[in-house]
Amino acid sequence: MRLLSVNIGQKSTQPKGNRLETTGIYKTPSSGAVHISSSGVQEDFICDQENHGGPDQAVYIYGAVDYDWWSAELGKKLVPGTFGENLTVSALESAKFRIGDRLHVGSTVLEVSAPRTPCSTLARRMGDPLFVKKYRYAERPGLYCRVMQEGLVRAGDEVSLEPSQGETVTILELFQDHYRPDKQVDDLRRFLRAPVAARARANLERDLQRLLMNSN
Repeated sequence: MRLLSVNIGQKSTQPKGNRLETTGIYKTPSSGAVHISSSGVQEDFICDQENHGGPDQAVYIYGAVDYDWWSAELGKKLVPGTFGENLTVSALESAKFRIGDRLHVGSTVLEVSAPRTPCSTLARRMGDPLFVKKYRYAERPGLYCRVMQEGLVRAGDEVSLEPSQGETVTILELFQDHYRPDKQVDDLRRFLRAPVAARARANLERDLQRLLMNSN
């Protein structure tokens, strides 16, 4: 795999009903080396810090395999950064990854921590009010990662996979469970044994407690 693009978001606005919302979802490729710290990509703007960013979701990755699928589905070529990802990687299909997998990119090491769940900001960025539903059923969520080793990355860097040695929980499993109405105690406990991002972990713990309370 190769790093095709490093994308940085600037503070911008887009229509939200009869007003404007501030967002960092519009990202453009960088022409040089970019530093990635434990808090994310240097100079990348994050507006909604309650739901995005933070140490466990510092970097968002999307793959060329997923982009090719979307380009065919939508009938138009999509450029790197369209989905608001920081890193666009060749030969990467996000649903096949597992929580805890590590990606070595340039001098950085990133650990997969959660899938992305779509929001209305993405739908407005795509100009399609139905895009959240389309994104859900496409099951190509991309990869949120925490930074295990800070460093520099640039387009053209080799990207190598270090498979997780822990509990086997795939990105697709977590993504599907987010929408699943009949959650299962055994599944939730298994998910929680993996190094899941803090926001996703809080939701899993809440669901587990609810199920346990209802079973008493």
